[in-house]
Amino acid sequence: MKLQRKNRLRALSLGALAVSGALALTACGSDDTGSTTGGGGSTSTTKAGDIKCDDAKGQLLGIGSSAQGNAVDAWRQAYAQACKGVQVNYKPDGSGAGVTAFNQGQVAFAGSDSALKPEEVTASKKVCSGGQGIDLPMVGGPIAVAYNLDNVDNLVLDAPTLAKIFDSKITKWDDEAIKKLNPGAKLPSTKIQPYHRAEDSGTTDNFTKYLKATAASDWKYSGGKAWQAKGGQSAQGSSGVAAGIKQTAGAIGYMELSYAKDGVKTVDIATGASAPVKATSENASKAIADAKIVGTGKDLALELNYATKADGAYPITLVTYEIVCDKGNKADTLAATKSFLGYMASDAGQAQLSALGYAPIPTEINAKVRETVASIS
Repeated sequence: MKLQRKNRLRALSLGALAVSGALALTACGSDDTGSTTGGGGSTSTTKAGDIKCDDAKGQLLGIGSSAQGNAVDAWRQAYAQACKGVQVNYKPDGSGAGVTAFNQGQVAFAGSDSALKPEEVTASKKVCSGGQGIDLPMVGGPIAVAYNLDNVDNLVLDAPTLAKIFDSKITKWDDEAIKKLNPGAKLPSTKIQPYHRAEDSGTTDNFTKYLKATAASDWKYSGGKAWQAKGGQSAQGSSGVAAGIKQTAGAIGYMELSYAKDGVKTVDIATGASAPVKATSENASKAIADAKIVGTGKDLALELNYATKADGAYPITLVTYEIVCDKGNKADTLAATKSFLGYMASDAGQAQLSALGYAPIPTEINAKVRETVASIS
């Protein structure tokens, strides 16, 4: 079914604290209800009374998508103020690491920018006693294509040109294909330095799905979480890609929009619409509204339309899922899992993300997420 954009779609929450195991932070540290996040620079407005702790206690660990990393800290801080008996940690090691950890029974939930594959669902049944892993869409977001090019503040690229750049077929910024898309720009002959993710990444999966859907003749790779094209430079996580681009003249790379900050410039995408489309939360929401549910049962996996030509719809988007057991969750983490995910899908939780650059999930899908969270056992 088509997802209708109703009213102002809300941003969904995700997460927990991005930390390494050696730097795990407790969730009972602050009484400040307006603390500033470390990653995204947003200020929390959730009040402790908006969060239902219920019987939540103990430690809750998640691993996965780094695209949601700047949201993670905001949710951890707000939840910590209300539920002081729970320690929530999140390690942004990438979607592939998250799914692996979940299916090995190491974590209560995983974050992934790609829905579970059939073989991963099968593997999850060994961990979810009497049940299986399911995908709950929690955050939508534009995948920004960021670049570092002096004296070029506005840059337009299309799918075929992007495919050739990331496949090392276009190697100079003054290439004729780029000039044609940017007739007024003073493009230098600087070497293009493309950056991609080093680890298995749902952001890579979604970025290459876009290239496959819109530039099939120029992007011949099968796709997936692992980067397959030759050449370019690799970096760990969205933060690593962003840092590499900032430090490298002529660089270009892909990352979740919230990492494209502090002066990082982003590409406008020519889609065939009436005008090139900027990477914004609102424009990503327009594309996500054209998605459809393809999951069955309690699974809410979505199919995105990467080839959309709707005016103002930014086509390179991702949806981050929280992966949990529908049944068979561990007794010592079940209450905390339901409490934390319930906050993430609540109105108060969703309202936190608009300032972080994340795109809203349609409200009717969010209603299904809440219903499913309440039913997990």
